[in-house]
Amino acid sequence: MPKWIQAEIIRIEQRSETTRSFWLELEGVDNFEFKPGQFITLDLPIGEKRLEKWRSYSIASAPDGSNVIELVIVKVPFGKATGYLFDLKEGARLTLKGPGGVFCLPSEINHTLVFISTGTGVAPFRSMIQYLKSQKDFPSIHLIFGTRHKEGVLYLNEWEEISEEIENFSYDIALSREEYKGYRGYVHDIYKKRYSNVNDQILFYLCGWQNMVDEARENLLTMGYKKEQIIEELYG
Repeated sequence: MPKWIQAEIIRIEQRSETTRSFWLELEGVDNFEFKPGQFITLDLPIGEKRLEKWRSYSIASAPDGSNVIELVIVKVPFGKATGYLFDLKEGARLTLKGPGGVFCLPSEINHTLVFISTGTGVAPFRSMIQYLKSQKDFPSIHLIFGTRHKEGVLYLNEWEEISEEIENFSYDIALSREEYKGYRGYVHDIYKKRYSNVNDQILFYLCGWQNMVDEARENLLTMGYKKEQIIEELYG
């Protein structure tokens, strides 16, 4: 596979007021192989230096043997990269490389997996969950998703359907600006209450806003969990 790949945007869907999914079809590749949780890097015409024009986004879809991947991206106020991307239409072409990253599932899953996310930080978890759903054995997974308003909850219909279909999957939504099913608050309130009894058979995956990840890590360590039980990825 070449280092840099050309891709065409074949579909765009508005997920919320500020968030869109982009489906990219990679050219010259029959099967884009990656591990759930990995990312790709876009080379955008918005600057000269690498740090100015390279942007990495987690793949939100699961590997399915095709050359199509989904990215879910939030538009950043005054952001050059997302401003450029949100001006594109279906049929536009992009240059990317990847996959990259080690924010992945363990080779053998012998633990309960707790996925804690905010905003588009749910993307790698969506890839992992969809992948595991296609496998024979689905481990115990608890997804905790936080955002401000209900309209910003990504893939809510999927979480509802999977929780009804698979006994081992559950999810909780934390909204900071309104109630959801009688609850209003932050992701920290949920895991601190649910996992107050320390258990070495739990792996916590953290992905989202940096303040959330930092606070969750410190909370879990203070609660008595080992650093080896905490895997993290930052967004912004």
